[in-house]
Parts: sequence; C-alpha cells; structure tokens
Amino acid sequence: MLRTLRDLWATNKLLLLGFTAALAVTLFFGIRAALFALYWNDPAHRNQTIEGWMTVGYVAKSWGVPRGVIVDTLTLPIPRDGKRVRLHDIALTEDVTLEDLRDRLNAAIAAHRTGTE
Repeated sequence: MLRTLRDLWATNKLLLLGFTAALAVTLFFGIRAALFALYWNDPAHRNQTIEGWMTVGYVAKSWGVPRGVIVDTLTLPIPRDGKRVRLHDIALTEDVTLEDLRDRLNAAIAAHRTGTE
C-alpha cells in the first residue's frame, strides 16, 4: 500500500491531493451529520422547556416546528446575516419578560401542532 501511494505521488500528485481533500471534506461533513443526528435523536433534546439561552432555530428544532412559526411569533425581525440571537436578548429588546415570551412561543407551537394557526 505504501508503495502504491509513493507511485501515485510520483505520477499523479494533483490527483492524489484532490482525492485527499475530497476525502477530508466528506469525512468532516459525515461526522458532523452523524453528531447532529445523535444529538437531536436524544429525547432529552426534544420539547425542552424554553429558556433564555436558546435561539430561534434551537426552539424550532427542539419542538419540531418550522422556524417561521417561531419567527412570526416574535415582533422583532431576526437578523438574516447568520447571527444567532438568544431569546433573552429578544425579550430585552421587546421590553417583555422571558416568561411572557415563553408563553407566546408555547401558544404558537400549540396552535401550529393543532393546525389552528
């Protein structure tokens, strides 16, 4: 095997480097996908009590609702630049308590699940 790799390196350096890069990218995203699947398949991460450290995306994923359901419930526009905003920060910006925000989100999630949006 080592001899084969030496021969490939001597004759096809660019091809071997490209293959190695493709293999590394595939492994990275494969491992990342497996870790996400393991995390979200754990029942402890589903339907968690909504807390201030959570982001809009985390709440949507945890409760199994589209992200838009959570975003539409909040009157604050969520930044589209990829920056994650915690619910605590949203509550401070809207000048409401976290409990009020939690109640609104729970009501929106329940309405979505029953189909009475």
